[in-house]
Amino acid sequence: MTTIKTPNAPEPERFTDADAAVARLEELYKQATDFLCQKFSETMANGTPKGRYRAFYPEIRIATSSYAQVDSRLSYGHVSNPGSHATTVTRPDLFRAYLTQQIALLIRNHGQPVTIGPSTTPIPVHFAVANNPDLVVPQEGAAGFTLRDAFDVPDLSTTNDDIVNGTNSEEDDTGPLSLFTAQRVDYSLARLAHYTATAAEHFQNHVLFTNYQFYVSEFEAYARAQLADPDSGYTSFVSTGNVEITNAETEIEAPLKLPQMPTYHLKREDGSGITLVNIGVGPSNAKTATDHIAVLRPHAWLMVGHCAGLRNTQALGDFVLAHAYLREDHVLDDDLPVWVPIPALAEIQIALEQAVAEITELSGYDLKRIMRTGTVATIDNRNWELRDQSGPVQRLSQSRAIALDMESATIAANGYRFRVPYGTLLCVSDKPLHGELKLPGMASAFYTTQVSRHLRIGIRAMEALRGMPLERLHSRKLRSFDETAFL
Repeated sequence: MTTIKTPNAPEPERFTDADAAVARLEELYKQATDFLCQKFSETMANGTPKGRYRAFYPEIRIATSSYAQVDSRLSYGHVSNPGSHATTVTRPDLFRAYLTQQIALLIRNHGQPVTIGPSTTPIPVHFAVANNPDLVVPQEGAAGFTLRDAFDVPDLSTTNDDIVNGTNSEEDDTGPLSLFTAQRVDYSLARLAHYTATAAEHFQNHVLFTNYQFYVSEFEAYARAQLADPDSGYTSFVSTGNVEITNAETEIEAPLKLPQMPTYHLKREDGSGITLVNIGVGPSNAKTATDHIAVLRPHAWLMVGHCAGLRNTQALGDFVLAHAYLREDHVLDDDLPVWVPIPALAEIQIALEQAVAEITELSGYDLKRIMRTGTVATIDNRNWELRDQSGPVQRLSQSRAIALDMESATIAANGYRFRVPYGTLLCVSDKPLHGELKLPGMASAFYTTQVSRHLRIGIRAMEALRGMPLERLHSRKLRSFDETAFL
């Protein structure tokens, strides 16, 4: 029988102080991952494992015997029902501020301590060594021994969206405290590094998605202007490959190869800066990006991309503020049925409309000259115009859609699913139903005049949302009947 060797972790302990609780989480996580890294390094050097090595994710647990008496305006910070609730935790150093805030609310609202200790969920060796640049897990068969005989590997039974989708079954009558298990978070952290070529540590709480690389140069120009202003509050700019600058004059060498989703971060010390992600074209990319960024628990994400205008009264360069979505993207059908409405969030809508008014210097009825509000349709066929148009055009007309793109409804629907406040402000770049196709000459003139203004509107909206209390931004519209305590 193989002997299982584990680190000598401290016994579970009750805490009434959130800072102390998070410090214990960090201690447990470091002890566990240090143990696995050491044993992995020894095993790779010796060639033969001397047993089986296992360490466990730390866990937060709370037990309550009564319903919490909390401010009914607060959509998080308390468990829905009496009983035992728990969650596994990874990278507590990365999530320190978030965990401290959520644990403090839990303790305050229930008047009960939280228990911090090792869980029963093993840490896969791949995730344990991910933050050690000196260690790399070899491909299966390349190590000279079977890796899973000596270490735990990723397990799909604990790497899923069951809690988010409301399809989870409680084990031992223990309810979930958070939307994601530790393994699900580790999975996304690894994917983020791969797709964006920047580390999770750089992501900010306000995320802009776009579908064109043209926005990147404008974002960098804006970032450099902010770094040159000592009163801006921004501290650094991070480009592809984790290249970070703090001086506006510092040159950034272009990478030899861009990642699939080039990502850039204009940072503030408290994480309240802005991240820009170029997700490219298509709902699959939009789902992939939001699936993984969601584990970072951003305060808001917005789509600022281009679209096809569907009304004859629209002009190239007009803005579209989405109030509703027609979902024909299909990538989320198994996770969020199409009959689920995706509501507009008042706080986001107001911030976007006010940003358009401020940047364009138009207001009231005059604002309608360049901005329409209404339904945005998202489709999964970029060349839908080449098919029989009677079906698509009829559906677009019946839905009262005013714009069509390939990402916005996906991003909004995943925001709804993951409880991340969302919004969409698009810019009309072509009008295929009215003979104005996206041709090279037309596009160049459009991009020159509109990209900068569009991006500044998105940034201005994010800056407005940054000044809003978190409990107001996180609408109860996003919370289900039986919700987790953590955002």
